[in-house]
Amino acid sequence: MRKAIKVESSRILADDLKYISNSSTHNKKIKDYLLQEQKSYCAYTDEYISRTDASDIDHFNPRLKNTEGDGYANWFLIKNQWNKEKSNKWEKYQPILHPTSEDFEERISYHQGDYFAKFEEDIEASNLVKLLKLDDLSLAEKRKKYIKRKKSDMEAYGEGADVFFANLINDDNCEVSYLRAIKEEFGVDVWSMLP
Repeated sequence: MRKAIKVESSRILADDLKYISNSSTHNKKIKDYLLQEQKSYCAYTDEYISRTDASDIDHFNPRLKNTEGDGYANWFLIKNQWNKEKSNKWEKYQPILHPTSEDFEERISYHQGDYFAKFEEDIEASNLVKLLKLDDLSLAEKRKKYIKRKKSDMEAYGEGADVFFANLINDDNCEVSYLRAIKEEFGVDVWSMLP
């Protein structure tokens, strides 16, 4: 997971959009804008969200949902499965690191396919890893296999990482996932390469 980016120029803020429970038609605009801002990537898993993937607007702090405190800073577009798995666990994992925290990537470490709190005593970071299941074994295994496959593909094509991922993005960016893992493993900032 990468540090989530929220921008002051968001269309959600410009259009003063409000989330309305049980109104998928109204909330579609929020969802579409989040998808654009997140460049079609799940804010939590760093996986590409295709047209056929079920996705949800997650209210990171669910206690804010349907309150005046809810809004753009609390909304993230994520794959439906991770929204289901996060639900009803908020109170169990407090205090918690916010995905937009400036020091996010210094506190949540990546190493060979795994995410963990950099410091054992960092309760907020540890709680975020547990709440969002960043340490989920099947997701970590999927991420590790993806990285291994991309290393093999680069070798087969005889291309360096920059060229390989640029070509992959140009051909079909839905083939690119796990942006932070790519940055950590290959030193390539795919996020800045995406349209």
